Amino acid sequence: MVPVIRTLQSAWPACNITWIIGSLEAGLVGDLPGVEFIIFDKAKGWRAFREVRTTLKNRRFDVLLHMQVATRASLISLFVKAPLKLGFDKARAHDRQWLFTNQRIAPKPNQHVLDGFFGFIEALGIYQRQLHWDIPISGDDAGFADRHLPDNDPLLVINPCTSQRARNWRNWPAERYATVADYAFERHGLRTVLTGGPNSRERQMAADIGTYVRHPLIDLVGRTSLKEMLAVLQRADIVIAPDTGPAHMATAVGTPVVGLYASSNPLRTGPYLSQHYVVNKYPEALRMHSGKTVETAKWGERVRHPAAMELISVDDVKAMLDKAITDKKNNK
Repeated sequence: MVPVIRTLQSAWPACNITWIIGSLEAGLVGDLPGVEFIIFDKAKGWRAFREVRTTLKNRRFDVLLHMQVATRASLISLFVKAPLKLGFDKARAHDRQWLFTNQRIAPKPNQHVLDGFFGFIEALGIYQRQLHWDIPISGDDAGFADRHLPDNDPLLVINPCTSQRARNWRNWPAERYATVADYAFERHGLRTVLTGGPNSRERQMAADIGTYVRHPLIDLVGRTSLKEMLAVLQRADIVIAPDTGPAHMATAVGTPVVGLYASSNPLRTGPYLSQHYVVNKYPEALRMHSGKTVETAKWGERVRHPAAMELISVDDVKAMLDKAITDKKNNK
């Protein structure tokens, strides 16, 4: 979303921008300059809706960009008084979003999520994109990275886990991550840092990787805020991750990402600036576990099979890591 904000700010510098955002996400981008944030804390239940409604009660806007296809977001949109409420085209307006908008963006099938977001401001007549993020990182957050990371060693960050969802298998096996971490150290001199959330599943994954590796790891799983993680990702030379938020955070700070994709389509949700480093086994997984092709499956359809990610081999990831390292050296 942030490049869309940057593009709006560049094209319309006098425009006042208000972003209704979740409390977790606000911890990452809630200090963007020139943006007013209204926090929706879903943990508060219905009280969160009342708080947003009270905040917006006497406010008027020129346009609402309804860019979240979820019932919760549509209910919040009822509190926004604006003559133009712009939503997705009918094919992408899931959860009956079209009932809450009065205009739609142009239908463009098979787009990356970020390109879909840019469709909203293209509908307003803005076509020149500003593809940068510039998310602020405080001195304290940068200091966290300085304290926990070596000064001069090149770094590989592995963020091994995705968020926990039912029947949504997107994690690669721990022993394969460990093999790649050892290879990265022995072949390229890269120290490996593990990042991730504080839940027990991610902590167990970090512990499992630690039992398999031959060389020491820096384990920061569950030990960072989002901003501190962003600072760590900025210090990295390369990031390896499946379909998960930190892959996009790494993109935001200019760090190349080796993406691991089999259960989801990287052309829709892959790291936007690192598509050429993605290990893409989605077509094979789709064919093997669903009997479909990329062309016959719905755009964004997931492969819901626990063995899907095992189609990605260690050699696949080693080869892509080599390519990313070589490109990085040649660009210096």
